[in-house]
Amino acid sequence: MVTTFIIVITAIISIAAFQDQNPLPYSMARPEWFDKFKFNAYMVWHRHDFFRLLTSGFVHGGWWHLAFNMLTLYFFGYLVEDAFITIFGNILGEVLYASMYLLAIVIASLSDLFKYREQPYYNAIGASGAVSAVIFAAILLMPKIGIGLFFIPVHIPGFVFGPLYLLYCHYMAKKNLDNIGHSAHFWGAVFGFVFPIICYPHLFTNFISKLFQ
Repeated sequence: MVTTFIIVITAIISIAAFQDQNPLPYSMARPEWFDKFKFNAYMVWHRHDFFRLLTSGFVHGGWWHLAFNMLTLYFFGYLVEDAFITIFGNILGEVLYASMYLLAIVIASLSDLFKYREQPYYNAIGASGAVSAVIFAAILLMPKIGIGLFFIPVHIPGFVFGPLYLLYCHYMAKKNLDNIGHSAHFWGAVFGFVFPIICYPHLFTNFISKLFQ
């Protein structure tokens, strides 16, 4: 239920805010939301637009960006949400799952906030940090879950994929070779692994035991 709600709301806001290829009638399109909601470290730091730390996770740069994040959330979100409900109960499980997702959007941007707070032209958008959190929560709960990349029919066990993903994000963030928020991916992933353990520490020993099953 929470995963469905997140996907629907994110799609509605993102599509309404599209700058190009906006399919909505002029009266319904809201392209101004893109500039208003995007993460801009300078605006957050100096103008105290703290809402951008959260709203940036609900706007995307185009159809492919939106589709990639929401498809990944679709594949992993329901698994993690169901696991949270099994562990914590219906209401608390959904509350904690939603809290993890929303907090991950914020936590994932904090590193870039401090790094780029004096650069007015640095912007970031998208739910990738939160989606990374959901993937790593799935790895914690199901360490041998098969994770494949789009268009590549080979699945890597989660406990192998996780460290490789973190190393890749750390390397790319240091090199700064593209316009992808690798630092947000890294910290979102770390948060997604740690948050469930904070809520229920036994999950870490459960993770270790499943590795050797």
